[in-house]
Amino acid sequence: MNDRSQIPSAAKLGPLGAEPPLSETAAMILESLERYAAEVMRPVGAALDRMTPDAVIAPDSPYWEARRKFVALGFGVEALLGFPPEERGKMMCLLFETLGWGDSGLAISFGAGMLPQYMCALLGRDDLFRQYPDATLGCWGITEPDHGSDSLDPNRTIFHPQGQYGRPNCVARLDGDEVVIDGQKSAWVSNGTIAEVCVLYCATDTGAGFDAQRGCVVIVPMDAPGVSRGKPLDKLGQRALNQGEIYFDGVRVPRSHLLAGPDEFQEAVRIIHTAANGLMGATFTGVARAAYELALDYAHERRQGGVPIIRHQSVAQRLFHMFRKVEGARALTNRVVHFNFISPKPALHAAMTAKVTGTQTAFEVASEALQIFGGNGLSREYPVEKLLRDARASLIEDGCNEILSIKGGYALIDPDRL
Repeated sequence: MNDRSQIPSAAKLGPLGAEPPLSETAAMILESLERYAAEVMRPVGAALDRMTPDAVIAPDSPYWEARRKFVALGFGVEALLGFPPEERGKMMCLLFETLGWGDSGLAISFGAGMLPQYMCALLGRDDLFRQYPDATLGCWGITEPDHGSDSLDPNRTIFHPQGQYGRPNCVARLDGDEVVIDGQKSAWVSNGTIAEVCVLYCATDTGAGFDAQRGCVVIVPMDAPGVSRGKPLDKLGQRALNQGEIYFDGVRVPRSHLLAGPDEFQEAVRIIHTAANGLMGATFTGVARAAYELALDYAHERRQGGVPIIRHQSVAQRLFHMFRKVEGARALTNRVVHFNFISPKPALHAAMTAKVTGTQTAFEVASEALQIFGGNGLSREYPVEKLLRDARASLIEDGCNEILSIKGGYALIDPDRL
């Protein structure tokens, strides 16, 4: 009796699992993205993972060629928002799941690189979008050394009643036709030491002192006088993603670069955080998919007890639950991102479900994949240990999952029922 004699034939699924057939356009985009992710992102991401943070961003780093090829694909903000609202969610999820499947560090770098342009487009600032087009590498400056999760809770929804915010680390002052910025953003700013433009979220000096709840959003060219950078961060995972401090010493930008003032600040936080959490959900669904596929392949190749290990019940069961989790994360992320693109008021707490589910799924599936690889999974000769490190970082970035779940839970409160 051979190994295949008792195996029933199963329906074949596509690269995105139990996904309904894509449109011709979407299928072509997916094919192009998967080729780029497999042929460019994976080898470059693996190389950058073993380099020092300084070498990752050096002029001769392979990062820059990968970035150039991504820009050449033409899947920037202008292309994404060019789709009808009902198609944007699908395209965004296709884009970032596939980029995450390729390499999450590069995916987050490219995604964060779009955020200044994305906010300019959503807030109707075509003048700034033309000044800083898609090819311009961006960053999102919000987190501060003394205010990490605080920065994502400007309305103090989960602030402790006895808490004191203290002084912001970065403050902008409106001075006639200019915005004057002083202070710093923390070492966790993605693309912080290499970005060409920053969408800066910070407290506002109203003349009567700072106000972190009524802050402002400013587009800052990173070559402006008074802008300086810290050292690139040396991290456990996502080592292809440059992160580092940004310092502002009396930086002056035209008031026309003000995207949102104090009255619009909290809404501007909600808009960008909703987009970022959707991006994270899709990206780390891609990481989970990559880990599952590696484990599935290995389980067919590795033999123990005289048979491929997938014939052992514990391995088959483990793979099934990995597959189930990937499918669930993909379905939820697609649903949430689609809703938020067509809704008059996108739901941040729904986006939080995508981020928390996608990242937790990536970590769990990568851990299970490493277990299937056994001792080989611990070796850097195999890619699965890198996926586990990359996924672990995702549980903290863009708002740690614990804070998101508390804030998201409070968003479920209906004041009319209290």
